[in-house]
Amino acid sequence: MKNDAFSRFHPLVNMLYFALTIGFSFVYMHPICLGISFVCGFAYMILLDGAKAMRFAATFLLPIFFIAAAVNPMFSHAGATILAYLPNGNPITLESILYGIAAACMLVTVIAWFRCYTAVMTSDKFVYLFGRIIPALSLVLSMALRFIPHFTLQMRAVADAQRGVGRDISQGNLIRRAKHGVRILSITVTWALENAIETADSMRSRGYGLPGRNAFSLFKLERRDRAALLFLCLCGAYIITGAVLGGLAYLYFPRAAGARSVFSMSLFLVYLLFLSLPLILHGKEVVQWKRSYRSETSVLPTPIRKI
Repeated sequence: MKNDAFSRFHPLVNMLYFALTIGFSFVYMHPICLGISFVCGFAYMILLDGAKAMRFAATFLLPIFFIAAAVNPMFSHAGATILAYLPNGNPITLESILYGIAAACMLVTVIAWFRCYTAVMTSDKFVYLFGRIIPALSLVLSMALRFIPHFTLQMRAVADAQRGVGRDISQGNLIRRAKHGVRILSITVTWALENAIETADSMRSRGYGLPGRNAFSLFKLERRDRAALLFLCLCGAYIITGAVLGGLAYLYFPRAAGARSVFSMSLFLVYLLFLSLPLILHGKEVVQWKRSYRSETSVLPTPIRKI
């Protein structure tokens, strides 16, 4: 679990927030909504993972954005504003370019929010929420989500150990590299199978699946969690109602045009407050910590100088 303020809230608050946020990022294609979701998603991802998230964005998300934005005008020629013509005679329109940028922004934003979700919603939170409703499925999903990073870490450890004895995939000719890679994969898969057997034996010895068995949990719905749930429900209901009434409508074809009214501006403001909730909570916690630190240092006794 990450050490930010929002991650320490009740799992129900985290799940409701990410469910609505990812759903809104998928559905609402208004440029302002996409921009808000893009900025908040990347800011929260960097807050959670720091430099690692920045490398992920630069090496993975940025190429996806440019590729997705460039592909759409090549295959979609709808739109009224023609900018140029391809060698085959198909037009390149302004609307297709704008829609390609919007679709690319939506894609990388959703990936960023899913990365934040995997960092905040740990396996114990998922099992706590869905363990009684769908116990078998929740356990399988939590183990699958947990297995992927553990398998990657174990493969890196095995590769490092093999490198020390001269059997890394970067050592030797092509055939030797292939053999070294197969050996590393075989060792890691064997570890995964043994770990699965040990996990099954441990669960059986602890009474998993017996009738009447309950699970221990440290999660408790506190006052701040109820306030956060109320805030999320009110903001989500207002955004969904406003979208149904057309306050977030935006058309890219045949000409780009969208809703412009005071009601739409209020929806954008609520949308910004909703998506920036983790950032607001983190900033509030930082300010409170600094104030408490200053108050503690101000009451410290002044050291007596020796004459």
